[in-house]
Amino acid sequence: MKASVKNNSYVIFYLKCLLFSYILTVGLLLFLALFLYRFNLAEKTVSVAIILIYIAASLFAGFVSGKRMGNRKFLWGLLAGVLYFTVLLCVSLVLEHGAAGISGNLVTVFFICAGGGMLGGMLG
Repeated sequence: MKASVKNNSYVIFYLKCLLFSYILTVGLLLFLALFLYRFNLAEKTVSVAIILIYIAASLFAGFVSGKRMGNRKFLWGLLAGVLYFTVLLCVSLVLEHGAAGISGNLVTVFFICAGGGMLGGMLG
């Protein structure tokens, strides 16, 4: 009984962690949209900014999870980054009817999110 309560707390923690990282993503994307509207940014600049937003959000999720778990921080951060990518992929599949919504290469975005989460976990 006690183990299931502990596992549920981990699941709830990761859901909160993902929720906050997606709130960060939405905020940064709105900020990027403001800059795009105000300064007419080039497409290449917007693509780089979106990748940096992916890195920042997964780094945040990895940092928080590594801080909470204490040991094997890089693995918990990696899990946070992979979960971030998984939700990003699912939302993209539902909204775009394919993986085209994720900027460019699917494998590259996976490694960006997983690496950002792992780095955040190591820093946590």
